Amino acid sequence: MSGRPLSGQPTSGRPLSGQPLNRRKVERLIRARPLWGSNGMAFGPDGRLYVAQFLAGQISAVDLATGDVEVVVPPDGPLHSPDDLAFDTDGAMYVTDLVPGRVWRRDPAGTFTLVTDEITAPNGIACVGTRVFANEMIPGGRLLELSTAGDEPTVLTAGLAMGNAMQLGPDRRLYYPHMLTGEVFRIPLDGGEPELVAADVPDPVAVRFDRGGALLVLSRGATGIVTRVDLTGTGDRSAIVSELNALDNAAFDADNRMFVSSYAHGGVAELAADGRTRQIVPRGLGGPFGVSVDLGGGIHVADHYRLAQPASRPDEDVTTTELVNFVHGVAADGDLLHTTSQYGHVRTYDRRSGTMRTRAEGLNRPLGIAVRADGTLVVAESGAGRVVAIDHDDQVSVLAEGLGRPVGVAVDADQRCYVSDEQLAAVYRVELGAPVLLADGLGTPQGITVHDGTAYVVETTHRRLLALDLATGDVVVEADSLPVASAAGLSGPEPGLFVPPGLPGMPRPFAGIAATADGSLVIAANGDGSVLLLPPEETAP
Repeated sequence: MSGRPLSGQPTSGRPLSGQPLNRRKVERLIRARPLWGSNGMAFGPDGRLYVAQFLAGQISAVDLATGDVEVVVPPDGPLHSPDDLAFDTDGAMYVTDLVPGRVWRRDPAGTFTLVTDEITAPNGIACVGTRVFANEMIPGGRLLELSTAGDEPTVLTAGLAMGNAMQLGPDRRLYYPHMLTGEVFRIPLDGGEPELVAADVPDPVAVRFDRGGALLVLSRGATGIVTRVDLTGTGDRSAIVSELNALDNAAFDADNRMFVSSYAHGGVAELAADGRTRQIVPRGLGGPFGVSVDLGGGIHVADHYRLAQPASRPDEDVTTTELVNFVHGVAADGDLLHTTSQYGHVRTYDRRSGTMRTRAEGLNRPLGIAVRADGTLVVAESGAGRVVAIDHDDQVSVLAEGLGRPVGVAVDADQRCYVSDEQLAAVYRVELGAPVLLADGLGTPQGITVHDGTAYVVETTHRRLLALDLATGDVVVEADSLPVASAAGLSGPEPGLFVPPGLPGMPRPFAGIAATADGSLVIAANGDGSVLLLPPEETAP
């Protein structure tokens, strides 16, 4: 059974190669992101705050007076996954490129040179004059001084329990966190025995000093804590508690104002000593990827580091339901949110109890997920070219195999399964354990949902939404010029790139879609970080 090809063939009386028919208007539920996540940051010689964006592979500069954001290193440059940055006294910027294990130097003219690729998962970086230091975010990692002349790095110490953002203290020693053990250490610039400065620090991710020399340690968890540690000998501590969470890094301006970043929701905020905050650059989504609608009409978004929901207005911050690492697909089922991680896991989050249950692990890049009326989970296992089911007892069975790269799945009212395959450029229905072709010739189809006899598919190559009539096979364009990103060339790490165990590479693009009870459609517009609402069918002006 074959659907109608889309390369110039008439479809519902309209050729898709011509001017498309827009049947729906497009509204924004969540605004576009100004920063694609925010990680390491530092003030540059021009007074602007430079922000590394791990998820985007780019670096932006923020004017704190206006909030204006300028991309200074675009994602098509040499950086793959920039995580932290620092400036030396000559105005050169040094950047840790975490996933490929590289450190780069960008001179004031904007020219990049590779400092080293002999380091695993480099994260924290600090400049002291023109000396450059970096550490490794792995168990048993090293802290090294790097040579800008091309010599081998010098190891100051090893055995770090996942290092991260570090800084020179007023005593001329480097301070750095152990993320796994909740400790902060310091070490002389020329090496020596590391000294424990603070233990039992909650989720330390960055060590920073304010202009007065006070030590502050940022926590990366859900509580938004910054711990202030007295270094004068008393060891006293105090905590700055705010509504910010998933903190990543901080920088102090000349007036000793503290600005913080977030790996989960981006943006830049000023954080006062009493916990008050002022958002300089609005927060936004890091994806989005999968979307789902619950029975009450609530919309849920899978956003790589968290599950999120839209606020009441598009210009308000997104609500974080739960911080969840590497969530990619989501399917709502009452109080349960079933999720996939492209790194092999299927998990179920219970919103009422706040608990997480692992349903499957070791799958090969699971992406789209749907749930049947009996609670059975249906998952597109894209790396294995198959669709699997997970029952109440967490037993995994194969529904269909022999596909190319299935990415989206959907279930109709009769509990039949539909799947989009971006490699084979097609949409299938699973019948008697085999995929039956419904439409082919599509341009990288990803998200799919079924409502009232129609399958809606996000076609990312052509950035449009298609409607496939399941009774006739006719295909029409519901909307075009959507801000979605194609997965072309981004379905895995670059050739030959080693990704350390436990440190996933970049999340692959996935534009999810869901339908509401009234026939509205919700799309994860991962091209600009927005979430779109397309009300029920109408003729666009």
